[in-house]
Amino acid sequence: MKARNDIGTRAASAWYRQPVLWLGAFVFVISLAGCVWLIVVSVRYADTPLTTSSHAVFGVPVASHSAPPPSSAPPPRKP
Repeated sequence: MKARNDIGTRAASAWYRQPVLWLGAFVFVISLAGCVWLIVVSVRYADTPLTTSSHAVFGVPVASHSAPPPSSAPPPRKP
């Protein structure tokens, strides 16, 4: 029977011998590289403004609607 302290058993189950950890690290590094690539591409090519005839883009108003100015009088109290 092998002892639990056997060096060969501990070396075989070391964290760096687990393929799932290497796969996870690979996916993490590739996702970070993809993020950096997207940032570089977005900085390199300018986003040109849309030419629209109205003051709305895709049906959404460009500016906020004007609201009436608030009154300076306090609201009436309820009895």
